[in-house]
Amino acid sequence: MTPPKTQFGTVTIVGVGLIGASLGLALKQAGVVTQVLGVGRSKANLDQALKMGAIDGVIDLVEAAKQSDLIVLCVPVAQMRAAFESIEPHLESRTMITDAGSTKGDVILAAKEVLGKKACQFVPAHPIAGGAQHGASAARADLFQGKQTIICPLQENSPEDTALIERFWNSVGSHVKKISNVQHDAIYAAVSHLPHILSYALMASVVNSEDAEQKLNHVGAGFKDFTRIAASSPEMWRDICLGNRTAILKELDQYLLIVNHMRKLIAETDGAGLEKLFNKASKARQDLDVL
Repeated sequence: MTPPKTQFGTVTIVGVGLIGASLGLALKQAGVVTQVLGVGRSKANLDQALKMGAIDGVIDLVEAAKQSDLIVLCVPVAQMRAAFESIEPHLESRTMITDAGSTKGDVILAAKEVLGKKACQFVPAHPIAGGAQHGASAARADLFQGKQTIICPLQENSPEDTALIERFWNSVGSHVKKISNVQHDAIYAAVSHLPHILSYALMASVVNSEDAEQKLNHVGAGFKDFTRIAASSPEMWRDICLGNRTAILKELDQYLLIVNHMRKLIAETDGAGLEKLFNKASKARQDLDVL
């Protein structure tokens, strides 16, 4: 007997790491899918996702395109084009695609070039959720609860299809906000991509110093808090840096100006200048907590 089709039917998640496996758990907990299927490169990770109930079965991209009502691409952004290429020849007209990529301009370009007229079936998205750990074993069903998901609709998307994808992300607890892909990439270069780069840079600086072992043996909570996100997936962040390089370079240049200014203040023993800069930054950070 065929199970009844729920709101989103058969959903296939391509890439069942932290985001993908958490999405599977959340969808099943919400009871809004008939089944969740998984596509991935690592048998061990897929087995873990199956074991924990994040997915109900494993298929390949070709079968995903044929069988799914909705496909969610949770792979590193540099792999999106290859995924679109595998999906396109077999994509049913009823099947919608969304993604969880941290950059949007490069992903949208790949979708339009590969999918052609079928690009109208792709509604780009970016759930603002994650963690330092990666892989299915780190997944949790409440990962998206109360978090934002950004949707960057294409001109080709129908209002109905955009609304469907909005409901989809709402169903796992996300608050959906719509902005353009250009706005998205500029904003997240500053508030997400740059912090990860700085965290990686600090870890690299300490690890590459002559007395690295001594320093690492004396780290406190501040260092651990600041570098927590340096434990994130190197592959994913490599792709994000290259995929959004123009906006990231702009933010890095501005950051370097601030750092050089701070260096000058310290070199000149300008305590008043330092305190003024720190006060401005401190107040802005405290204000974040009341938003």
